[in-house]
Amino acid sequence: MIILSILFFVTAILYASVGFGGGSTYLALLLIWEVPYYIFPVIALVCNIFVVSGNSFNYIKAGNLNLKLLLPYLIGSIPLAFIGGSLHIEKNLFEFFLFLVLAFAGIMLLINFKSYDDEDKTYKNIPIFISVPIGGVLGFVSGAVGIGGGIFLSPILFLIKAGKPKHIVTAASLFILINSISGVTGQLTKNAVFNDLSNYWYLFLAVIIGGQVGNFLNLKIFPTRMLALVTSGLVLFVAIRMALKLFI
Repeated sequence: MIILSILFFVTAILYASVGFGGGSTYLALLLIWEVPYYIFPVIALVCNIFVVSGNSFNYIKAGNLNLKLLLPYLIGSIPLAFIGGSLHIEKNLFEFFLFLVLAFAGIMLLINFKSYDDEDKTYKNIPIFISVPIGGVLGFVSGAVGIGGGIFLSPILFLIKAGKPKHIVTAASLFILINSISGVTGQLTKNAVFNDLSNYWYLFLAVIIGGQVGNFLNLKIFPTRMLALVTSGLVLFVAIRMALKLFI
């Protein structure tokens, strides 16, 4: 499991550097390593929580939180993340669903990576009857599959020009954190999941350290735009790897 821990560490660095948790790639790695299927989502969600907690704290401390932007999406997502997390999904369906999630997320990141340095001053107020359902859909996917949803929320907000880049990145981090907590709560209603969670402590340690390194890179060294491009490449690579497993 040393190699898997290293890969989790590297994944945490890359995702934390752009304000994400890495749940989608943790899931794919667990699948490749043939870790028991039923524990996948809760491991990924707990890793998300460890990684984005530091990001969220630093972003809020820097004054980048825009509650008006974030709250409607959370209102829709929190209850549905719990519901999604409590569902039992067949392995074949889960794998196919995860492939779709990775492919879509990677493409969205690739299309919108330039937006991370966008200085456009024109932003739109998104009606609540649009933002709440978007949050609900992302929340359900987050809980069911084991991702935080921010990897979808961030490109969507950039695409519709819902706010400044720093506000969107902060919203995505908090969205991941809160949805992951809600999703974990739903996942832990399954007794077998809770009993086996402690067996993967080394993965949690790897992402705690990697998350701190990634946050440092984001704040001090590399431009977010470049890190977003690297992250999109990683997500698409894993999606292709999954496609080969599923369809060939």
